[in-house]
Amino acid sequence: MSKEKTKAVLNQSVADLSKAAALVHQVHWYLRGPGFMKLHPKMDELMAGLNGYLDELSERLITIGGSPVSTLKEFDELSKIDMAPAAWGKSTEERLTEVVKAYKYLSDLFQDGIDATDEEHDAVTNDIFTSAKGAIEKTVWMLESELGLAPGL
Repeated sequence: MSKEKTKAVLNQSVADLSKAAALVHQVHWYLRGPGFMKLHPKMDELMAGLNGYLDELSERLITIGGSPVSTLKEFDELSKIDMAPAAWGKSTEERLTEVVKAYKYLSDLFQDGIDATDEEHDAVTNDIFTSAKGAIEKTVWMLESELGLAPGL
């Protein structure tokens, strides 16, 4: 089986994880105000997690015969995560809300990956998407808790 759906969602994930990491990095640099001392290092942790999944999914794509997108232009053109140039006037709540939105999108994307890999009988890639989705959902819960929101996807 050619696993074309799996390859497509893997490449979409490469672009979106790259852009999500850039968004979190932007928050890391532009964060100001109450909570800075705990949230600044938390953004480092989030970037490391996103980059870990980016590497794992890219290498899996190569393993099954695909070619991951690899330029900033490709990431920006393919990604569905919105990102604007940074501005100093945003509140911590606004910044974290942008991150939550991106993570919820990634959760849905990884579900698409789970569905495609089920259909194309790729248990290995399915496992990667399942693990990534669980970690992303946990991060959504934690960020929404920081924002004072009730849990629930």
